[in-house]
Amino acid sequence: MSNGDRQDGDAQTGRRSLRRLFEPLLSARALQREFLGPFEVNHEPYTLPCFTYRDPHTTEPIRLGLFGAIHGDEPAGALGIVQFLLELAQQPDWAEGYLVHAYPVCNPTGFEDNTRGSRRGKDLNREFWKNSAEPEVQILEEELKSRHFDGLIQLHADDTSDGLYGFVRGHTLTEHLLRPALAEAGKILPRNTLPAIDGFAARDGIIYTHYEGVLAAPREINPVPFEIIFETPHAAAMDLQVQALAGALRTIMTEYRRLQSFAQNI
Repeated sequence: MSNGDRQDGDAQTGRRSLRRLFEPLLSARALQREFLGPFEVNHEPYTLPCFTYRDPHTTEPIRLGLFGAIHGDEPAGALGIVQFLLELAQQPDWAEGYLVHAYPVCNPTGFEDNTRGSRRGKDLNREFWKNSAEPEVQILEEELKSRHFDGLIQLHADDTSDGLYGFVRGHTLTEHLLRPALAEAGKILPRNTLPAIDGFAARDGIIYTHYEGVLAAPREINPVPFEIIFETPHAAAMDLQVQALAGALRTIMTEYRRLQSFAQNI
């Protein structure tokens, strides 16, 4: 699929098309779907789509949350999740032992408008756990509280970076998940190895602090999930960003399952 095909918008409104983005997922029988909300923005109705895959052979699955396009001008995350889900529907062994909840577009109006913030003018990724009035944030906070995720992966694209990098927080094993994911994605795009990235100290493409108000697990949650923010270089070809993100997601899931199995056998 070409870069243009991936991002074609609505000819009448000039907006990027949510319908076209989700259309391939609606026919994937292995995926369940739910439309969270609804809510209104400037009197227009919106929902937050959630696509779910569950390994039917497990009774106590690893619960994973995937989040994309909370910044609407970073479509790679949404496209990466869609591509990953389509591949997963064809090769479900990748998600053995998992229950995956995927939210490809967390900022639907920003995605349509190709803007970082929402149509209300808010950077939604600075609004979490601050009693935000933004409906998208309220919906996602409820998901984060009720789903009891074992891991959260948020996908972004950075227009100031020439390479891949990521943020880690939460569970102590998180760094051991991000490193192999960066290595796998690094087969497609270069890694950012600068000592400072996005204003933070970094080591080998990994940042250990983060902005306040980002999408994250509730502070009181126990056990603590792993949390990864994975960043691609925004200027890279979209198809390469999508391939890199899908590869990173597969690697994180494989590594986490392996580490969990190892811990159970100690």
